[in-house]
Amino acid sequence: MLQRHLRAVCAATAAAGALLVAGLSGSASAHPWASPAPPTAAETLRTAAAPPGLLAALQRDLGLDRRQADRRLANEAEAGATAGRLRAAVGGHFAGAWVSGALSDTLTVATTDPADVPAIRAGGADAVVVGHTLAALDAAKARLDRAAARHATTATPVWYVDVTANSLVVQAERPDAARSLLAAAGVDASLTRIVQATEHPRPLYDLRGGDAYYIGTGSRCSIGFPVTRGTQQGFATAGHCGRAGSTTSGSNRVAQGTFQASVFPGNDMAWVATNANWTATPYVNGSSAQVAGSTQATVGSSVCRSGSTTGWHCGTVQQLNSSVTYQEGTVSGVTRTSVCAEPGDSGGSFISGSQAQGVTSGGSGNCTSGGTTYFQPVNPILQSYGLTLKTTGSGPGDPDDPGDPGDPGGTWSAGTVYQAGDTVTYGGATYRCLQSHQAQPGWEPPNTPALWQRV
Repeated sequence: MLQRHLRAVCAATAAAGALLVAGLSGSASAHPWASPAPPTAAETLRTAAAPPGLLAALQRDLGLDRRQADRRLANEAEAGATAGRLRAAVGGHFAGAWVSGALSDTLTVATTDPADVPAIRAGGADAVVVGHTLAALDAAKARLDRAAARHATTATPVWYVDVTANSLVVQAERPDAARSLLAAAGVDASLTRIVQATEHPRPLYDLRGGDAYYIGTGSRCSIGFPVTRGTQQGFATAGHCGRAGSTTSGSNRVAQGTFQASVFPGNDMAWVATNANWTATPYVNGSSAQVAGSTQATVGSSVCRSGSTTGWHCGTVQQLNSSVTYQEGTVSGVTRTSVCAEPGDSGGSFISGSQAQGVTSGGSGNCTSGGTTYFQPVNPILQSYGLTLKTTGSGPGDPDDPGDPGDPGGTWSAGTVYQAGDTVTYGGATYRCLQSHQAQPGWEPPNTPALWQRV
């Protein structure tokens, strides 16, 4: 259990040898002159700020009570930080990480080297030894993505890296269709698993999730997340909702803005610049749902979607970096979830705790019988278009704090999207990114051990 790992981590760290890893958090010293304890991952990611609607949906969809919902979100934040540290420690042997259990209280980290097991356990996770690195599986999936551009994939609509099974999964109506795609991509069969399925995902056009908006004189979609670009305000949404130059109006049918850029298929991302009558806020669906950042959730973590057709619905992150074929073509890099969705939810917000995850792309099923929904991650949208996510203000290291060092210099920069493994300098020290996120004022590397590790 993750709580057990947290209590044991300090005592067990010495066993890690050359792959020594720090625990999630330590207790504050009893000495009054000691430095304050660094913020926990849950504090950094503000899991306590999760909105009532999201918490209610977590309780309904995952069978939790309020205390359990709060605990699960906190556990997932701590697990993400631990997984980032362990990924850095095991290096090229890393084969993925995921949480499990009703409260996400077990973190598992996979490696291809049995010698990593003591360090993984000392660092606060269960360890499993597997045959393929995550890098090898991701490379095989990239070959499939390239092959999809020249090979029909209507009979093989979904493929993704499943870290829990240590394989590249291809969903197909017929096994021979999957084998044909794998052969065209030149992917080693030992890396793959074929799953027969009848799933036919579709984009959720003309529909509303979060706050509705209308494109031109007809179709409607949903605001994903409010953003800024310099002084310009706007929002991120799904690319299939509109093309560059398309005009939008709000749910009140008042003129709103214009699509500045849009990609679909390939990805499913777009952003709309709004006029001066509209103000970007850090809220989802006009409620108390506040967005505090965009740290990517770990496989197995809870994730919730807000849509005006079906309200709040929750599930779990099943796979990152999935590819799905719609009638219009293949979309890569989306996240596969067990959250249901229906017409009216396209383009809307996916959020884990208080952390923005992405915008609704498409899926299959419904919220009566259940379904699978894919979202376009928000960080690539922010990075591609130079956008800044609208959030609830500064993080744990408020720049107004008298202890703030001012401008210490370095390559770290607020507004930059960092991927796990990226390195920056700050205040004369070098730090490695542990979890993908967009940097914010107050999230400087020394202030956020959940996101950055000094090297």
